[in-house]
Amino acid sequence: MRNTLSLLTIFLFSTTLFSQTLDPIKWKATIEKEADDVYVLYFKATLDKGWHLYSQNEAETDEIAPTPTEFSFDNTTETYELLGETFEPKGIEKYDNIFEMDVKYFEDEVTFSQKIKRIDKNLKAVKAEVFFSVCDDEKCLAPETIEFDLDLSGEATENKGDLSSITAEDQIKSKALNIEVKGKEVFPSEQVEDKSYLNIFILGFLGGLIALLTPCVFPMIPLTVSFFTKGAKDRKKGLFNAILYGFFIFIIYVLLSLPFHLLDSVDPEILNNISTNVTLNIIFFVIFIVFAISFFGYFEITLPASWSNSLDSKANSIGGVVGVFFMALTLALVSFSCTGPILGSLLGGSLSTDGGAMQLSFGMGGFGLALALPFGLFALFPNWLNSLPKSGGWLNTVKVVLGFIEIALAFKFLSNADLVEHWGILKREVFIAIWILTGIGMVLYLFGKIRFPHDGPKQKLGLARKTLGIFTLAFVMYLIPGLTNTAYANLKLLSGFPPPLFYSVYEKEAHGPLGLNAYTDFKEGLKAAKAQNKPIMIDFTGWACVNCRKMEEQVWSDPEIIDILKNEYVLISLYVDDRKKLSEEEKFKYLKPDGKVKNIKTIGDKWATFQTLNFQNNSQPYYVLLDAGMNLLNHTTAYTPDTNEYLEWLKTGLKNFSK
Repeated sequence: MRNTLSLLTIFLFSTTLFSQTLDPIKWKATIEKEADDVYVLYFKATLDKGWHLYSQNEAETDEIAPTPTEFSFDNTTETYELLGETFEPKGIEKYDNIFEMDVKYFEDEVTFSQKIKRIDKNLKAVKAEVFFSVCDDEKCLAPETIEFDLDLSGEATENKGDLSSITAEDQIKSKALNIEVKGKEVFPSEQVEDKSYLNIFILGFLGGLIALLTPCVFPMIPLTVSFFTKGAKDRKKGLFNAILYGFFIFIIYVLLSLPFHLLDSVDPEILNNISTNVTLNIIFFVIFIVFAISFFGYFEITLPASWSNSLDSKANSIGGVVGVFFMALTLALVSFSCTGPILGSLLGGSLSTDGGAMQLSFGMGGFGLALALPFGLFALFPNWLNSLPKSGGWLNTVKVVLGFIEIALAFKFLSNADLVEHWGILKREVFIAIWILTGIGMVLYLFGKIRFPHDGPKQKLGLARKTLGIFTLAFVMYLIPGLTNTAYANLKLLSGFPPPLFYSVYEKEAHGPLGLNAYTDFKEGLKAAKAQNKPIMIDFTGWACVNCRKMEEQVWSDPEIIDILKNEYVLISLYVDDRKKLSEEEKFKYLKPDGKVKNIKTIGDKWATFQTLNFQNNSQPYYVLLDAGMNLLNHTTAYTPDTNEYLEWLKTGLKNFSK
């Protein structure tokens, strides 16, 4: 036994040294005496920022659902009585689009409690265990079980298990899980970078550039720059004021996102709740339709004239830096009828992607920067003003085109509400059909077949209008395969906009993700890979893994990727949260890297241990490319929403396999 423990100690040290597993939750148990023979057991969980723990009361369903937290108490001898159920605090409740149900979870810190009444006066301690899983916005960890020994005297310790209970047979079964992966030094794990802030900033910047081309903003550029450069006492002063004016425009739009930061600090989930609130999504839908009608020229949305007049008078009377600030604020108000709908799109888009206040700030900052740049640049290079096109009917064309875009975006919000309530009125193909009709309307307008109230006299179509019309027609043609039930129905360029592929008018295959042939046992998959002479992709996943479903529906569904997974790889999907019991012969005890003894009782226990033992990682989704000789074919990867990046990762694995 001494030699066995020495070997286990060496194994523990080496595994800990190279471990990259995540441990975002810490548990602590305490016990307090409330009255004679009545005790309260407390279980406190402390979570790292961004991670959450699910409620005990999640609905039982055969569909994808969160892993509920479970408490169990060893009372086989009936020496005490449980008084009521385990209590949990209120927590955070929201609708989850992936789970398609209301979920409840906890962040930062949560304490559960259970009252017991001692029946046997000789009872000294209570054994309890908690089964749980934690997730963040990108991954979930495999479910775990932690055992506690709670002494009625007030002491509580975590039961790590008895090392001496590990038998030779347990060690053999543990060793069998180790597939001795080769090539880790060649292909180290890589982390997927978060590019969401940069993306939303760029989108905001593009929105600002579009706003510059509207009738409310474009004519203001030469007027304002000329005012500063020619109206100042000297050129330096005029240049300074023009640049300051642009800076204030940028700051004003960033400040517009400040209230959302205040809301976020009061309740971190409030913006996420907004994104999934049915009523608010319908309100956004109505607002966007109203914006579209306004852009078509049937009426104009403006803020009260008294606001802009008051600010304008203050700008003229105060002067100096403060006066320039009020001039910038006046521009923001006067141009609202054109910038409002674009800002509304940015606001709605940020909230609907669960990005929160920081993403919104980046988007607003990009929008403000795009609006501000012309004032600074034209002040520095006033001769550029001569190259600006003159105001005219083309500005109204821009507004009408934006109106069609607003209609398309409006149905995204109605789609959110439809998904939440399961109305079934905007299935994926219906949504795409609406976008096709909207695109056809835009094509007819651009080619002069339909007209709106503010359009000028009919004239010969210009090159820009023809080019945009052809581009829009091409986009409509691109959408048409989305109406079919073929491999081309997935529209990669629109990933995340239409409803998911499974929310369809067509019946979908249910075997494996996206109908793929996926092995759920590693040995069976390995046997198939050897027989077919194909590489392996191990998909460490979970029934309750949100981002596993996102990867399957938004990335794997790409025609080229699904073709590779179907024909070039042997797919092995290992579910780390599968609670189906192993047979008695298959069960064993495993020594974890932290020195705890883990009872391998379920299929999920087995595959979660298999993942941490071979790849020093415990998060899902997690993907590994291997050949039948257990050689890595590429670095392992995790949640990768970029389809092109994931496709290149798969192709690199195939190239290395062919060598």
